[in-house]
Amino acid sequence: MYKKLSCMHPEDEIQATIALSLIPGIGAITARKILNQTGSAIQFFSEIKKLKLTASRLQALRNADFKSVFLRAERELRFIEKQEINTYLIHQNNYPKRLKLCEDAPPILFSKGKMDLDATKIIAVVGTRKATEYGLKCCEDVLQELGKNACTLISGLAYGIDTHAHKEAQKQGIQNLGVVAHGLDRVYPYSNKALAKKMEEHGGLISDFISETPPDRENFPKRNRLVAGLADAVIVVEASSSGGALITAEIANSYNRDVFALPGSWGREFSVGCNNLVKKNKAAILSSAADLSWYLNWDKPESPKVIQTQILFDLSPNEELLINLIKGKTDSLDSLSIEADLPISKASALLLNLEFRGIIKTLPGKRYQILN
Repeated sequence: MYKKLSCMHPEDEIQATIALSLIPGIGAITARKILNQTGSAIQFFSEIKKLKLTASRLQALRNADFKSVFLRAERELRFIEKQEINTYLIHQNNYPKRLKLCEDAPPILFSKGKMDLDATKIIAVVGTRKATEYGLKCCEDVLQELGKNACTLISGLAYGIDTHAHKEAQKQGIQNLGVVAHGLDRVYPYSNKALAKKMEEHGGLISDFISETPPDRENFPKRNRLVAGLADAVIVVEASSSGGALITAEIANSYNRDVFALPGSWGREFSVGCNNLVKKNKAAILSSAADLSWYLNWDKPESPKVIQTQILFDLSPNEELLINLIKGKTDSLDSLSIEADLPISKASALLLNLEFRGIIKTLPGKRYQILN
């Protein structure tokens, strides 16, 4: 079946990437290693014997029913074309830059609507499904602040805080992105179907699941990693001691994203999660929506940087590259990682070393400035 794809066409590469993602035992990280080695999913299927993978991964490939995965991928391609679904392949240039920095980013992403996944400011707002009046009011305040700063909202379209955030984003007229834990042939919860349709006008739905995938419990943590990976920062409005919002915060921390939490009263069930995030230094506290602008450096006018004509330090090639990028006003951690083509963890470590040496300083919002 896969030998028919020897002539390269965009739809063929989409089909082959879907087929690769459907092979049992081949997860996102392994799929990415495969694509890094081969350059394309089509090439992968013709060079399987040459791949450098662990014995268990190679065995999974030997056991795979390629005919079956290609037939399913072909059916998905027809769905994509009929429903005008947007596709993003991790080994191609249209893949969202923030998500591409994440080690476990999915090999293919799907969306429905009109959206810019590389928008300048993308903020995730998440929280409990059993929101209180306090949480809903705080959510409204946060969305008004996002609206003032022309941000994009991203959330999970779940009951409670997520849904309220999406509705407020509609009122603010900002780009409104919902990440779902199922295929794009349905909307869950069904009560949000009309809202999801409105979101498509300036935003829409995002998923890494193929059509006919139901919203099973195990899919929601996978959904949460997309929410965190596509955002610059995650705001937890209300959360109990466990749940999806806290999972999203944990993932965001692992991706080196900013995490914020709204404090709540002692003893309230849906304040425990936020208070614990702050207590354990896993989130910065938001005492008001306006704090967000300060933390993320939105309220400071752009001022010219006074830069030394020569920095008299011994710099490694990567350190010198980062310095030059900061000089050129590429100063956020994510942007520096993308422009320098460095994993975010390595870029962060290099920048920390430069700060220890007194060459740069960190600004609010994980931005950097060269010291005089």
